[in-house]
Amino acid sequence: MKRCAWARNPLAVRYHDREWGVPARNDRKLFEFLILEGAQAGLSWDTILAKRTNYRRAFDGFDLRKVARYGAAKQRRLKADAGIVRDRAKIASAVANAKAFLAVQAEFGSFSAYAWGFVGGKPVVNRHRSMKTVPARTAVSDALSKDLKKRGFNFVGSTILYAFMQAVGMVDDHLEACFRCKAGRR
Repeated sequence: MKRCAWARNPLAVRYHDREWGVPARNDRKLFEFLILEGAQAGLSWDTILAKRTNYRRAFDGFDLRKVARYGAAKQRRLKADAGIVRDRAKIASAVANAKAFLAVQAEFGSFSAYAWGFVGGKPVVNRHRSMKTVPARTAVSDALSKDLKKRGFNFVGSTILYAFMQAVGMVDDHLEACFRCKAGRR
């Protein structure tokens, strides 16, 4: 079975086959991916996938109301947790992002409505023949990044957000030869 070239190990294959590019509109899932994509900055996605279960445990199942209340003591415990990326700035940004996420929900009714509004509510479907033509960022990820930063989010650069958009199905970048492209999954 042909897959996108980046899905090389069993964890990545499972993620590729079941989740990557599938439209997600659940705010908890969107919050999870926002935190995971930010944690990935400077690291490989394989590293984050390997730590994903630990992230779910450490961050209370990505319950954003709980994460928004994490104080200094909880953040110190997270910094000591070898099961996650123990970067102080990334941990602090998860807390700040939870607070900003709640503000977006209050303004738009859901984070999903806000984020999906950047793509008109429907996935942007691209058909690339090679990973070489898949962009690292786009005008849409630039705009979403800029707006999130204005709203107080951290670790939301355009490249991180393009990966987020791919992960949650706002953008479908499965390669033409990939079985997921051919599956007509929408």
